[in-house]
Amino acid sequence: MVDTSKLLEIGTIGLISLTGIVLVWLISRHLSLRPSTDRSWVNDNENLATADFHGDEVTIRNVRDFEWQSNRDFDERWIDVKINLNEVSKIWFVLEYFDPARRQMAHTIMSFEMMDGTRISCSIEVRREKGERFHPIRGLFRQYELIYVWATERDVIGVRTRCRKRSVTHLFEAVVLGPGNERRMLESYLNRTNKLSRSPEWYNTITNTCTTNIVRHVNEVYPGRVPRAVAVFLPGLSPKLLQKNNLVKIKGTIEETLRNSIIDERAKSWDGLVDFGDWIREQGGWEHSTE
Repeated sequence: MVDTSKLLEIGTIGLISLTGIVLVWLISRHLSLRPSTDRSWVNDNENLATADFHGDEVTIRNVRDFEWQSNRDFDERWIDVKINLNEVSKIWFVLEYFDPARRQMAHTIMSFEMMDGTRISCSIEVRREKGERFHPIRGLFRQYELIYVWATERDVIGVRTRCRKRSVTHLFEAVVLGPGNERRMLESYLNRTNKLSRSPEWYNTITNTCTTNIVRHVNEVYPGRVPRAVAVFLPGLSPKLLQKNNLVKIKGTIEETLRNSIIDERAKSWDGLVDFGDWIREQGGWEHSTE
């Protein structure tokens, strides 16, 4: 007589072994994936920025300067921007909520202002391939490369404020303690930009995002400036962290600052003649350099 319990036990052991083999194969395959700079990228992620240093002068190449009519309709333009590192005078922090109903999820951008009032922004993003859409779960499994997008404010802030119907965008003046830290922040960003052009990295929804990289740059320049917090991984929760640690200028209460820092309506009313960055700051009462 056939011992069915023995057969069942053998079958169970075999299934467990097969599951283990498949799991090991999947993990090995996942770990063998390598990031690349050579894929069929979407137009706005096509070119990698690089920085050429010559003493105090730096030329940032492949700065994006698109003119966006909508999220999908744009005039493509890439430029080189020359900067004197001694003239970095301010740093601005942009917080974009994709959907106000989901306050945890947000994107963060840094913008660097020179003494003459000119500005350049860096948005740390997923580098998308053509036909690819971002999903945070996929972002955990080596599906997207990381990119530092250097762009003009009318491009990288303009597309968010003028073309995205649901998002809400805030602009804050950052607080940078210690002389020369503005320059060191910009240099930190540019050095990492060059590193990524040579050695691409995977984006990771938890460990390698826009905000985790901003925090690394800040703490590299000013060790311990930003503490470990949930808001680093869920940047939509960052306003209280920004206030508590004196990371941005607060005018009145945090609620008043948040309300007054929204720039979407101001951006939509831009006349296209005045510098875009000046426009969104003048309309909001921000002071900006005029020298």
